[in-house]
Amino acid sequence: MSRDGHFLALAGGVGGAKLANGLTQVLAADALTIVVNTGDDFEHLGLHVSPDIDSVTYALAGLNDPVRGWGLAGESWNAMRAVARLGGPDWFALGDHDLATHLLRSQRLRAGETLSQVTAAFARRLGIGHRIVPMSDDPVRSVVDTDEGPLPFQDYFVRRRCEPAFRGIGFDGIADARPAVGFLDALADPQLRAIVLCPSNPLLSLRPILSLPGVDERLRARRVPVVAVSPFVGGDAVKGPAAKILRELGVPVTPEGLLSFYDGLVDALVVDACDADWASCSRLSALATDTLMRDPGDQARLAREVLAFIDDLPGRSAGA
Repeated sequence: MSRDGHFLALAGGVGGAKLANGLTQVLAADALTIVVNTGDDFEHLGLHVSPDIDSVTYALAGLNDPVRGWGLAGESWNAMRAVARLGGPDWFALGDHDLATHLLRSQRLRAGETLSQVTAAFARRLGIGHRIVPMSDDPVRSVVDTDEGPLPFQDYFVRRRCEPAFRGIGFDGIADARPAVGFLDALADPQLRAIVLCPSNPLLSLRPILSLPGVDERLRARRVPVVAVSPFVGGDAVKGPAAKILRELGVPVTPEGLLSFYDGLVDALVVDACDADWASCSRLSALATDTLMRDPGDQARLAREVLAFIDDLPGRSAGA
């Protein structure tokens, strides 16, 4: 699809991967940069695992498992069964084919490559032309504050299945981390047309990106709109613990509740048709549509609607 300007999408999780994939279907490779959360990254069985980067990469390559929403389609689990048989940790399942990604990523990182370089190399090998950029090449690790104390992200999310009550989230290493060069280049691009916050968990997936030093300042000084796509439908999350987390924080699972996490950074919001009444009286520009992405066709449809919505938005002044 021919469209003037460059678009920056911030993504994490399954919903983020879906809309990112939709955007790649309607935007040329040189018209889109996808910046992905790495707060979920961790070391497992001695391997560097980047769950959100892999979800986006596999989705764009057409290799993702559409049923589970993560990992590779047609996966097998022989290695994890062998790990369990030998008494090793099998609570975080790495499929046999998925293991190749983590083995090679870990090898290349140890050899001195950055996470950005490894991610770009894997994308090229999988035939992906669009740019997938980790939010930072420096280690940032999300830590969830719960009623049971602090838990590393994957312990909270996978090992404990989000059962402890959510109290807050912090990011180890964030003060010393820097946005990846590809992220900064996209923000500084004079052809930047808009920034899209994909329908990702606002705390677990997007706050790590927005918390990187300098990012908030750059976003507040921008001359282009920031458009968020809500991950909520009818007062609940499409997938994942976002609704549970908001309720535990006393925040309504509504478009207004979502906006409370963005502190005035969002200029326009795309919500599900269930929230059409809110959209009609919103103080922000708002689009109400079917936000469920059941298949790649739906992903492309929603991407086209988001881009058409952006085309109709008024311009803004720096720092507005």
